[in-house]
Amino acid sequence: MDRTPSRTRPLVLALAGVLAAGGLVALTPAAQAADPDLARNGGFESGLDGWSCTAGSGAVVSSPVRSGVKALLATPAGSDNAKCSQAVTVRPNSAYTLSGWVRGGHVYLGASGTGTTDVSTWTPAATDWQQLTTTFRTGASTTSVTLYTHGWYGTPAYHADDLSLVGPGGDPVQLPAAPAGLAAGSPTSSSVPLSWSAVPGATSYRVHRGGALVASVSGTSYTATGLAPATSYGFQVSAVNSAGESPKSATVTATTTSGGGGNPGDALPARALVGYLHASFANGSGYTRMADVPDSWDVVNLAFGEPTSVTSGDIRFAPCPAAECPNVESVADFKAAIKAKQAAGKKVLISIGGQNGQVRLVTPAARDTFVSSVSKIIDEYGLDGLDIDFEGHSLSLQTGDTDFREPTSPVIVHLISALKTLKAKYGSGFVLTMAPETFFVQLGYQYYGSGPWGGQDPRAGAYLPVIHALRDDLTLLHVQDYNSGPVMGLDGQYHSMGGADFHIAMTDMLLTGFPVAGDTTRVFPALRPDQVAIGLPASTHAGNGHTSPAEVNKALNCLTKKTDCGTYRTHGTWPGLRGLMTWSINWDRLGGWEFSRNFDTHFRTSAARRS
Repeated sequence: MDRTPSRTRPLVLALAGVLAAGGLVALTPAAQAADPDLARNGGFESGLDGWSCTAGSGAVVSSPVRSGVKALLATPAGSDNAKCSQAVTVRPNSAYTLSGWVRGGHVYLGASGTGTTDVSTWTPAATDWQQLTTTFRTGASTTSVTLYTHGWYGTPAYHADDLSLVGPGGDPVQLPAAPAGLAAGSPTSSSVPLSWSAVPGATSYRVHRGGALVASVSGTSYTATGLAPATSYGFQVSAVNSAGESPKSATVTATTTSGGGGNPGDALPARALVGYLHASFANGSGYTRMADVPDSWDVVNLAFGEPTSVTSGDIRFAPCPAAECPNVESVADFKAAIKAKQAAGKKVLISIGGQNGQVRLVTPAARDTFVSSVSKIIDEYGLDGLDIDFEGHSLSLQTGDTDFREPTSPVIVHLISALKTLKAKYGSGFVLTMAPETFFVQLGYQYYGSGPWGGQDPRAGAYLPVIHALRDDLTLLHVQDYNSGPVMGLDGQYHSMGGADFHIAMTDMLLTGFPVAGDTTRVFPALRPDQVAIGLPASTHAGNGHTSPAEVNKALNCLTKKTDCGTYRTHGTWPGLRGLMTWSINWDRLGGWEFSRNFDTHFRTSAARRS
């Protein structure tokens, strides 16, 4: 590869003599064995060609540079340490010297996959360029190593330049062939399973939908999710190794099934209003009878079913006692009012958890008890389904549980199993909703569990594996866009609750998808718009982050029509966004029904449907 003179490694030749009559005398064996620089574009003169940086953390700049006209600038953010890497072909049982020049924040230089002992060296913050150097020997069967540089979490950006790997070159890696045998399995309403034949020499595969890259995987199968019902999709696959990417395979076309694949979302109106009813307790908002809930509410979540103990899995529910709620109706009237709501086309669910209802299904026995006790509540009150409102420490990820697609933490695995069992028991009409906090969902864009080095909050992003595993059964996800700290959106900026931009940014993440903890090989796929509602407090008394009706309407207009957008730019427009959720019906009643009246005015044909 051509390199600028200032970046060419000097070739030092040991001469055995001087000019002779026939020309130069022969070079020494050491000179004959002079090793090349194997790093591709180590001076970044060709941009990031040859290099891959995590989460878009790397960029090429023209100042400062150590030599030439360009250098690398990489910026750690959140749980991403700004790692930039390159695979290099090497020779087995050979010695190599890795070096480079760095400055700025903490920075590491290293090599992995050596087949012997992987190496790295580092320096703390440096105000001027300094050289890092390390050496290693490859193993008996090693033909490729990965060079990398990275910073450290929470530290400033770093610069790197003139990265070099000196040693004997290996046999050139050939570009892999295009994958053959791409086939689609049986689709559901929102997913298509794909498989293909392995390609010799490939180290990974890229899946394309409609010509756009949607995933990178190491195996020969992938399930495309987050698809629309009754829609045709075209897929292709390419193979990748250190030489580059192969041509794409032939296109395979698959059509998702209609009817939501058993998802009862179609039973809801195109615009749905979801509210929580304080059915088992009283607070400052007062008790509201089921029969007095206005018709605006399409889904009523009974708050709350709670466990007998945190780890028992035994969920209990009973209407508010008369001593606490003097105007409570009888159990018979409560059940009759539920039936009346259902006859009017409304859905009534039992919501499990809440602020005080910590549920940790740590054992198979707790999982089975959860299924049986929740079933008993559903059957006794004739309910339409279940809402999962696990908060606090109900869900967390064990150390080493790093892939949301294949969770291993018992509390996650058992909850997924329990919900699938309930769905199978009650069939296609079963309504399943979830109301996680932003900490458990959108924060997963930056942090997931305890992180690759430990020390992070193990609850970060912990809802993601549950949502992903149940996405084909999930009727609605309404994340609580309240009681939240600032959260980074897909624009790389932090957004704070209380205004339209927060709801736009948080919802855009769900409808666009995002790499979990910045790992572009682990992308949380987008949900369907009809599966998503925005969660807000009904009034200033209901929770932190109250949003005025005007700001709520701006968020809805931006997401569904791309009008009234603020500083955040969405990645699409979603006319099929399902609607809104609020905590709570009781608080909205105390506030003069401001929240639900605004929803009616914005979305319904009639400005108000109550007397």
